[in-house]
Amino acid sequence: MRALVLSDIHANIDALQAVLNAAPAHDMVWDLGDVVGYGGAPNEAVDCMRTLGKVHVRGNHDRVCCGIASSDSFNAVAYKAVQWTRSALTADSLAWLSNMSQGPVMPDGPAVSCVHGSPLDEDDYVIGMGDACAPLLYSQTRITFFGHTHLQGCFSLSDQGWSQPLQRFTRGNDAVQMSLPLDAATRYMVNPGSVGQPRDEDWRAAFALYDDEAMQIEFFRVPYDIAAAQKRIREAGLPGRLASRLSEGR
Repeated sequence: MRALVLSDIHANIDALQAVLNAAPAHDMVWDLGDVVGYGGAPNEAVDCMRTLGKVHVRGNHDRVCCGIASSDSFNAVAYKAVQWTRSALTADSLAWLSNMSQGPVMPDGPAVSCVHGSPLDEDDYVIGMGDACAPLLYSQTRITFFGHTHLQGCFSLSDQGWSQPLQRFTRGNDAVQMSLPLDAATRYMVNPGSVGQPRDEDWRAAFALYDDEAMQIEFFRVPYDIAAAQKRIREAGLPGRLASRLSEGR
């Protein structure tokens, strides 16, 4: 089984289309949440994702933009994006977002969990090894795919101790990939990175492919039409910072 793992699309349909065009052959799609928020094409992102499969874990922006959670914790830029997104979403998109599942979701039996923030709390940010310790110890599954931070990477726990067995890609403009072999005795927390708004200083759209037969995860970065995504944001009247940060990757 080969699963395409996507997270944090953030209404960036241009990045999403580039990812789907570049993705290797796969059997299913696992969506780790934040389909909307920040970007200028929320309905297009929802329409695309709802056709790709049934594994969709809600993100904090999904919850806030469809009105089932408060935006009190959001900063001023995120709040403005929420207000615009709520006004732009169709009734069908709002209903779909409202029905997204809360993680953890186990799409492959007891082997894998899909969450947005952490298996312990859907709003937790797992940024460093200190954040990953408790989820690695207490997750219900050996492999947990998570998003929320927009930082592509991996944390692991084995008999040899704690580690981060993935190097960051060198910033560039070309499509690149990297393979991570999986060990059956090791526990993993894996972030495929953000499709629509990376924050690891690499502007390229990020995603991952999980292969349970080859026992590996492939991480990808692909270029996309960033100017088109920025134009959508500006034409929507969203804060300019949301456009400029796409080219900065942070």
